[in-house]
Amino acid sequence: MKNIKWVFLFFAVAAAVCMMGIGVAVGERSISGIFGCIAALVIVMGMGFKTKKKMRENGQL
Repeated sequence: MKNIKWVFLFFAVAAAVCMMGIGVAVGERSISGIFGCIAALVIVMGMGFKTKKKMRENGQL
């Protein structure tokens, strides 16, 4: 349990929620919901990769 990087777990769960949101928006036929969830997914994934790069450069990984 102590080897878990909690910040990456958060990003993974947030990205999964965004992907589920896309599915719900498709089911509801909401164009704005689809684009909103896609935008949120891109932001969350970008923040995750940026955090991973920063941690790798600082020797924390």
